[in-house]
Amino acid sequence: MNLLAKSNPEISLREHIDDCLNIQEQLKQLIPNIPLENKDDFWEMLAVSMICHDLGKSHPEFQKLLQKRKNDWHLQRHELFSLPFVWNLALPEEQKDYISFSVAGHHKDLDNLFGLVSKDYQSPEDSMTDSIFNVRIPFKNEFDKINFKQVSALLNHYSICFSSNSPADSVDIYELIRNYKVQTQELNSESDDFLMKMLLTGAVKQCDHLASAGIRKLNLMNACDFDNLCKINTPYSHQTDCSMVLGNAILNAPTGSGKTEAAFLWLKNQMDHFGQGRVYYILPFTASINAMFERLNQKIESSDKVGMIHGKLEEYLEQKFSEDSEKLKIDETKKQQLLEQFKTLVTPVKIVTPFQLLKYFFGIKGFEKGVFELSGSYLIFDEIHAYDPNVFAQIVVLLEFVTQKLNAKVLIMTATLPAFMKKEIEKVIGNYSFVQAKDSLYDRFNRHRIKLLEGRLGDHLEIIQEHLDAGKRVLVVCNTVAESQNVYKNLTSKNKILLHGSFNSEDRFKKEELLKKDSTRLLVGTQAIEVSLDIDFDVIFSEPAPLDALIQRFGRVNRRREKGICDCFVFCERNKNDAFIYPEEEIVRTRIVLENIERECAGLVKEKELQKMMDFVYPGWNDKEQKIFDDTIAFLRHSVFKELSPLKYSPESEDRYYEQFKGVRVLPAGCREKYQEYLDGWQFVQANGLLIQVSEPRFLGMLKNGGIEKDYFSYLAKNGEKYLDKSVYVIKRRYCPDLGLLIQEEESGGKGNFI
Repeated sequence: MNLLAKSNPEISLREHIDDCLNIQEQLKQLIPNIPLENKDDFWEMLAVSMICHDLGKSHPEFQKLLQKRKNDWHLQRHELFSLPFVWNLALPEEQKDYISFSVAGHHKDLDNLFGLVSKDYQSPEDSMTDSIFNVRIPFKNEFDKINFKQVSALLNHYSICFSSNSPADSVDIYELIRNYKVQTQELNSESDDFLMKMLLTGAVKQCDHLASAGIRKLNLMNACDFDNLCKINTPYSHQTDCSMVLGNAILNAPTGSGKTEAAFLWLKNQMDHFGQGRVYYILPFTASINAMFERLNQKIESSDKVGMIHGKLEEYLEQKFSEDSEKLKIDETKKQQLLEQFKTLVTPVKIVTPFQLLKYFFGIKGFEKGVFELSGSYLIFDEIHAYDPNVFAQIVVLLEFVTQKLNAKVLIMTATLPAFMKKEIEKVIGNYSFVQAKDSLYDRFNRHRIKLLEGRLGDHLEIIQEHLDAGKRVLVVCNTVAESQNVYKNLTSKNKILLHGSFNSEDRFKKEELLKKDSTRLLVGTQAIEVSLDIDFDVIFSEPAPLDALIQRFGRVNRRREKGICDCFVFCERNKNDAFIYPEEEIVRTRIVLENIERECAGLVKEKELQKMMDFVYPGWNDKEQKIFDDTIAFLRHSVFKELSPLKYSPESEDRYYEQFKGVRVLPAGCREKYQEYLDGWQFVQANGLLIQVSEPRFLGMLKNGGIEKDYFSYLAKNGEKYLDKSVYVIKRRYCPDLGLLIQEEESGGKGNFI
């Protein structure tokens, strides 16, 4: 009988092993720079691991389970039945130990596995239920049911030799898993075998996951892929310098001076000298990632070379494909395949938020796969100055670990990185090259003139209206959603758009698409605009904000430097709620800088002076920020360098990771009917896209006073046999596509099932 590895569709064990070995061979090309001295041993052990990892599925009861026949499998773990075969291989003991460790843990962590082998066994007839915890049979008795000759014939096909013919006697499963559990408590990044166990475990999981997902090909970056990415008619000196740098680098150049092209010139040089490696282009915000994904996809002919990962990926793809359905012809199956590619090793370039990489170092389940993928990788950080002390501390530890332990190369790009932050980076990345754009180039990028205006922006809308009436494309940036909504409602323009963080995904996507068409005369928004799309306006009016935020806002005006010098109006008086967003001392120092520019340079913002200005406004963390930075560094360094261990999961560390995302997504009451329609059509991504995130304090406050209540929605299951329930928090506030969530305006939304 042909041994099966999977059902629906049926895949034989030999076919699955071949699929895994196919992935293993490709990984040797994709990730050649693993940080191990004996790379050949690693790849050979990975191949043997893939041959052995599912041998336990040969158990006759598991085969019956796959064939949907009556069986006595009792939810046992097939990987445990694979281990005796590993320990009978004709290999050195150390190699068998590494292989056994990775095979044992390719599905479950050691705490789970130990729980399965440490309980007293009972026979099925003594048990009242089929619970995994009380239907247990002595391991050796169960293992002896396996047809050893059948497995031996399979292994002979792969030229695998045994050292004996009694695998069941070769290992005490209980002692083995117990010892592994003890070892992982002591194993850390300073241990001699840490990297071997971590990377082999991650690689085994990668091979099994990719093969099981039906993925057959992993893509490489080829020379032709760089042709358009690096195509520059007359390169700037910093771009040429980046093309010659080997190893870690920090690039300082003005916004709009081709830093992205410089990054790929740097990357091409690394790959030419060091070989392949997975590439991560790291940006701070979802909007930036979406825009960069579209930009890079236009430059690389093969559409499967660039992927992206962020928290709203499914919603983005759903909206994008529905817009381009005629052009892309992508059905639901293809969409899911694309999601799988983005989340796996298939695409050689991934555009991500830092949190997608940081989660590996908080011990989130499956982190070994991520650590393996980061080995010998190339990381490009853009806009690194946009992070708060907590996130910046995490990035520092990430940089420290990947450069010192995983043989990764990093490029950090910025227009204005405060000196104190640069020093923290220098401490951890070791030797690096500093690439600086020439002063003459900075002079060519002067494009903005500061004009300070007394009073509050909301009290002087007539000034903004005058510019609109004169035919200017006007950008207005407020510090709060409520203020942006008020300004938007009171300004008159034929084509105007409001953009902030309190829109659902569906409406935000539509607005971003409209912005690309250059017909918008007025854009009003919040900080969401600072890192949004590639938009270009004639003039900006801004509420007071710290210098780095203002620089980002100004970057949306005269973006292509085709309009001479454009005015940037900044109002001096803040709204009372702004104090919750920006620290007072940063606003005060920023105003000093802006007043100096007005007085000494007639308002002209000189790009080459921005670094000095940034260092004045941001001389270092304040006392509260410094404590956050120091505490985060200390915690994460201990977690990463002393606690992180393969097959060991830390619920406390995982909780700390998720604590950073304290917003809660809620459904506006007026969207209940549409939400129900999406559920009835099993369009769950679209349904989730109607939700809006509110801060945890606001959520808790409104939950307490009845402004937010839980609601239950029922919908018919796809098989049509039963109804399913889905709960969601509903906020009883008005929502409209033009303005977003109106937090001050109540709306009941009709009848519900509130509890």
